[in-house]
Amino acid sequence: MIDESLAMRATSKYSSQLADLNRAMLKTRSLQLRFGMIIVLFLALRIVSSGSAAQQNGTAPPTFYRDVLPILQQDCQSCHRAASIAPMPFESYERTKPYAGAIRHAVEQKSMPPWFADPAVGKFANDPSLSAAEIATLAAWAEANAPAGDKKDAPPLRRWAENWSISEPDLVLSMPQPVSLPASGDIEYTYEIAPTHFAGDRWVRMSEVLPSLRSNVHHAVVYIRPPDSSWLRHAPVGIPFTASTLNDPDDRRGALWTDSDILLVYAPGSSPDEWPADMAQFIPAGSDLVFQMHYTTNGHAASDRTSIGLILSKQVPTWRVLTLQLTNDHFLIPPGDPNFRVEARGTLPKDTTLLSFMPHMHLRGKRFEYNLIHRNKHAAGKPAYEIEPLLHVNYHFHRQMSYRLAQPRFLKAGTELQAVAWYDNSEKNPHNPDPGATVRWGEQTYDEMMVVFFDVAVPASMDKQRFFIRPKN
Repeated sequence: MIDESLAMRATSKYSSQLADLNRAMLKTRSLQLRFGMIIVLFLALRIVSSGSAAQQNGTAPPTFYRDVLPILQQDCQSCHRAASIAPMPFESYERTKPYAGAIRHAVEQKSMPPWFADPAVGKFANDPSLSAAEIATLAAWAEANAPAGDKKDAPPLRRWAENWSISEPDLVLSMPQPVSLPASGDIEYTYEIAPTHFAGDRWVRMSEVLPSLRSNVHHAVVYIRPPDSSWLRHAPVGIPFTASTLNDPDDRRGALWTDSDILLVYAPGSSPDEWPADMAQFIPAGSDLVFQMHYTTNGHAASDRTSIGLILSKQVPTWRVLTLQLTNDHFLIPPGDPNFRVEARGTLPKDTTLLSFMPHMHLRGKRFEYNLIHRNKHAAGKPAYEIEPLLHVNYHFHRQMSYRLAQPRFLKAGTELQAVAWYDNSEKNPHNPDPGATVRWGEQTYDEMMVVFFDVAVPASMDKQRFFIRPKN
């Protein structure tokens, strides 16, 4: 499935009818649609304000073009624009005004923009949370009955690349053939090998995975297979396959485990990768990209052809980005347990710079922590170790975000990383498919996983295999 790292073994993203909308959210598995549900509920229940506080105290209320549109462009339109993933665009006054009250409700509750990190632990470069002043502006605009203002006050139109959150990609590589999906039942992990035909080495500064059918994609991992790799070497190229369709025993094992480089991990709500100018990921000349797709069914037969967009570095960077992981696949979550704990630990084999995190669980996922363990050797009277928290996440399966450190953290070889996950297998978890089940590691959504993705920067000349060679004492 996904690679083994740090000596941890890996096996293979309310209207009046609340119940219907909850079922719709589980069916689509999209937090963006969840926002649409909140909006419908809010519009159904809200009481229109009879007056504006700004008007009552004599100050001019915020207007759409002068005050609101700049906030929407900066913090909302990456999803809320035409042909993007959110159910309503916020690009024009006419399309935004009907949702003014719902926008106010969402930002005051801090459910939008979505962000699940505990603000007391760590600072993150991609935190989209609005400032208190921005929240106050949106609230005052809604309270004043959403005035338009003067179009001359509008900021310049923000240009977006069609369908992409990153800028227009330099290169788009797609699965050569679409994958046909049944209406029901479980689907094996599906693979498709896409040759790059790169005549020279490439360095990737930004990347984004774009499924053509988001509603059926549980997750996708895009691997880099260099030309000298033996991984899946007898598997077909350019057509979909699964482990059970492969004849070679080594290929079948390779469909369940690999140590190949990961280019990007996608899950519902996840973010594109974007690295500083002196960092990038490496694709050797002649490599293939291997798409690993975990599909789910939702009652409708369909097909998907996932793509990845790449923005390339213009020069060889100083630092190479590697995506690593810890995994614990040996756990049993008892029926009804509301707070089951699973832990994974590992030590870094070489000096490195820690960049970002992406936790992965399934529908019973509740909380996730990344910590550093500091051992107190030969320190009389002190505890055996101290825990330094790096990230605490209130986990949401429908929005599996990445968290990029505002200040990358240099870590010495031997530094111990701890990850702790909590699961809610009780009836109080509205997403729980079966509170009476004993839950094990498994590939399907009704099973569970505990995967600890994290990105590090190493010298550009360092590859993944060399990174894991530990010095001999």
